[in-house]
Amino acid sequence: MATNEAIQLDAAQSAAPQQTEPRLIVEPGLPARVANIAEPVIEQLGYRLVRAVVSASEGCTIQIMAERPDGGMTIEDCETISRALSPVFDVNEPIDRAYRLEISSPGIDRPLVRKSDFERYAGHLVKIEMDVPVAGRKRFRGVLAGVEGDTAKLRLDDAADGDEANVMLPIVDMGEAKLVLTDDLVTEALRREKAAKRDARAARQEERRKERQSRHRLQKPAAKGGG
Repeated sequence: MATNEAIQLDAAQSAAPQQTEPRLIVEPGLPARVANIAEPVIEQLGYRLVRAVVSASEGCTIQIMAERPDGGMTIEDCETISRALSPVFDVNEPIDRAYRLEISSPGIDRPLVRKSDFERYAGHLVKIEMDVPVAGRKRFRGVLAGVEGDTAKLRLDDAADGDEANVMLPIVDMGEAKLVLTDDLVTEALRREKAAKRDARAARQEERRKERQSRHRLQKPAAKGGG
């Protein structure tokens, strides 16, 4: 198993590891141990860890939410991560009992864990639970209105008449932040998916064009020398 792990890690590292934007909202307890093992492997493959969850589903399930840097995630991407992560978990044993490993995309109503997530989804409805209370409360719901430094600006949807509707919430003090499923969010998710498919199709076409050009150069007969 250790040999397989080394092969997986070496291959991933040579594939082009990137410096990934750090998560500002991280897991506590056992999921944190799982994330610490999983995140380096996922990053070396060119993906980003979103969230690690350990649940009692089907006995015990370790769920790893991940995404490409552009926010997309396909079934093939999930399979790639699963193949790389399984031998690493076999060696490092993230938990002390049998478990089922599940790799998934973050979903449409996804968790927000990086500063760029809050920037990308400005204008959408979110639910936030703070680890550190702000103005005496921990739970907030409203529309993301931007980011200032590492602080998210939220326009509350439950503000009473005459009360300040805008609140500034430090991202690092959040326990959880999650998008609320709305028609606007679904529409944007479909738009992003179509754009990603269009870009992937264009990339494949360009690759085929280059392959045809390469074959044509190889098949071109060499010029004959003069008599």
